[in-house]
Amino acid sequence: MIETLKKLVLETARTLQERGYILTTAESCTGGGLSYWLTSVPGSSDWFDRGYVTYSNDAKTEMLQVDPVILENQGAVSEAAARAMAEGALRNSRANISIAITGIAGPDGGTAEKPVGTVWIAWSGKYFNTLAQHFVFTGDRQSIRLASMASALEKLIELARLQRSA
Repeated sequence: MIETLKKLVLETARTLQERGYILTTAESCTGGGLSYWLTSVPGSSDWFDRGYVTYSNDAKTEMLQVDPVILENQGAVSEAAARAMAEGALRNSRANISIAITGIAGPDGGTAEKPVGTVWIAWSGKYFNTLAQHFVFTGDRQSIRLASMASALEKLIELARLQRSA
């Protein structure tokens, strides 16, 4: 999975650079891992603005202005939270496209309704409406986090290629 992620990061870099996009991230269960991988590419400062690691609910509300009512009623691992995180990251940066990841990487924290591996990823952009997708990944904590990052980048590449240049 790490080799796949490395390839996706390079493809993301090419795609964002070609399209003139600037990316920001909002991460919870990946703990800044996506930002780490993205900024491992030389020249990433041309297309990566910033990454928010909002692991706690307080961080989500303080840094991204996620409505506490969303977190209270639907939880941090929900479509509404992921969408709010992506929109908040976009609003609080100079970027024109964003990714947000929130989930339960385990090994604890899952419930019958939201088992370990439950992840919501959202993408927001100046040129398209916010999208969110639900995943249930299997494996250990690292596998779930890597799969989350890879899935986020796969969809980002697809979305960026469908949009007009910045």
